[in-house]
Amino acid sequence: MEFLGTTQVASYCGSRKSCLFPDLAPTSTTKDTYQSYYLPGYRHLCSWRPSLLHKVVSVPPDSDNQFNPSGRPPTILPALRSSLHARYSPRDWHHATVAQLRGSEASRYCAGRMNTDSMRLMQDKDQLTYQMQEDSKRNLGQRMSNIDFWRSELIYELESLLKETQALETAKKRLECAVDELQGPLKVALECLYYREKRKEIDLVHDDVEKNLIKEVDVFKECQEILTKLAQKIGQQLDINRDAQHALEQDLADKTSAHFIDEKCFNLRNTSDSIAFYHGVEKIDGTISVPATWAKFSEDNIRNAQHARANSVKLREDAEVALETTSEEMWNQYVSTNLAFDNRIAEVADAKNKLQAQLAKILQEIFQTEDTIMLLERSIKAKEYPLKVAQTRLVGRTNRPNMELCRDAPQLQLVTEVYTIDDTLQTLKRRLQEARDTLQMLMVNKSKLEHDISVKANSFFIDRKCMDMRKVFPSTPRLVGY
Repeated sequence: MEFLGTTQVASYCGSRKSCLFPDLAPTSTTKDTYQSYYLPGYRHLCSWRPSLLHKVVSVPPDSDNQFNPSGRPPTILPALRSSLHARYSPRDWHHATVAQLRGSEASRYCAGRMNTDSMRLMQDKDQLTYQMQEDSKRNLGQRMSNIDFWRSELIYELESLLKETQALETAKKRLECAVDELQGPLKVALECLYYREKRKEIDLVHDDVEKNLIKEVDVFKECQEILTKLAQKIGQQLDINRDAQHALEQDLADKTSAHFIDEKCFNLRNTSDSIAFYHGVEKIDGTISVPATWAKFSEDNIRNAQHARANSVKLREDAEVALETTSEEMWNQYVSTNLAFDNRIAEVADAKNKLQAQLAKILQEIFQTEDTIMLLERSIKAKEYPLKVAQTRLVGRTNRPNMELCRDAPQLQLVTEVYTIDDTLQTLKRRLQEARDTLQMLMVNKSKLEHDISVKANSFFIDRKCMDMRKVFPSTPRLVGY
C-alpha cells in the first residue's frame, strides 16, 4: 500500500548514508514514529498517518517592535539583534535535517521489515491452516472408508443371516409337516396291533410281527419326539437370529447416519452457508468409544451373527439329518415289519435267509465300527505327545527372568496350540464315545435280528389282513417334510 506524500524507496538493505553531511548519533525519532502492531481485523484510526517529528517554534511578540506607519525599516537596530541572529548555526541546521532524514529512513526500514515479516507470517499461517484442513478432510475421508467397509460387512452378514433365517424357518416348517405326516402311519401300526389281538389259542403269541409293530410304534413316537424337540430348538434359534438381526440392523443404521454426517462434514467448504462459530465446542467430548472399541463393537455384532448363523446351519444340518434318518429309520422299520409279515406268511427258510442277510449287514457295520473305534483310540494316543510338548514348552518359558516374561507371539501360539490340541482330544473322545454307543446300538440290533431268526409262528389270515391295511405308507418326500 502506498501512502500519500511518500516515495517508494527500497530500504531493506539498511539505511542510506548521506554523502554531504557527516553521520550523527541516532535520535529517538524511530521510537516516536514506530506504530504498534494490531491483530488482523483491527485497524487503528490513524494507522495510515505517519507520525513525524516536528517542533513548533513559537516566537514571542517583540515588545520593542512598534507600529511604523511609514513602512520603512527602522534605522536603529534593536538591543537584542545579536541574540536573534545567533540562536542556531548552519551546522545545527544541517544536523537537524540529517537527523530528521535518518529518523524517517529508520522508520521506513522498520515498517518495511514489519510488513515483510507480517506477509511471511500470514503465508505460513495460511499454509498451516490449509494443511490442517486438508488433514482433517483426509481423516474424514478415511473414516468414511472405514465406515463403508464395516457397512459392507454388516450388509453382507445381515443378508446372509436373513437367508439363513429364512432357510431355518423352512426347515422348521418341514419338521412340523413331517411330525404331522407321522400320524397316519402311527395310527395304522396301532390298528394292526389291536387287530392281531383277535388271534386265538396257540396263535396268540408274542411273535416277531408283533415286536416289529411295537417297535414301529416306538420308532414313530420317538421320531415325532425328536422332530418336535428339534423344531423347538429351531424356534429358540430363530429368536436368537432375530436378536442378532436387530443388532446388525441397528449398527447398520447407526453407521449409515454416521456416514451421512461425516459425508456432510467432508463436503463443507470455507464458502459453505451452513458454517458458523461454536465457541467451546472443542472442549466438549461426548464420545463413548475409541477406534478400537468402535471396530470391536461391529466386529462383535458380526461375530455374534456369524455364531448364530453357524448354529443355524448346524441346526438345519441336524434337521436335515434327522429328517433323513427318521425317514430312513421309519422306512426301514416299515419294511422290516412288512418283511416280518412276509416271513410270517412265506416259508421259514426263506425268512431265515433274509434275516441272516440282514444280520450280515449288521455284522459288517459292527466290524467297521470296531475299526473306527480302534483308529479313534490311536488318534487320541497320537495327540497326547504334541500336547505334552506344547505344555512342556509353556512350562519352560515360565522360567524366563523379569521382563523376559513377555506375552509374545510364541507364547500366544503355544497357548493356542494347547487349547486346540485339547479341543481336538475332547472332540475325538466324544466321537469315540459316540462310536462306542453306535457299536452298542449295532450289537443290540444284532441281538434282535438273531432273536427274530429264531422266532417263527403261524397265523396267515390276520397277518394278510394287516398287510392289506399297511399298503398305504407316506412317501419319502412327505416324510422329510415336502
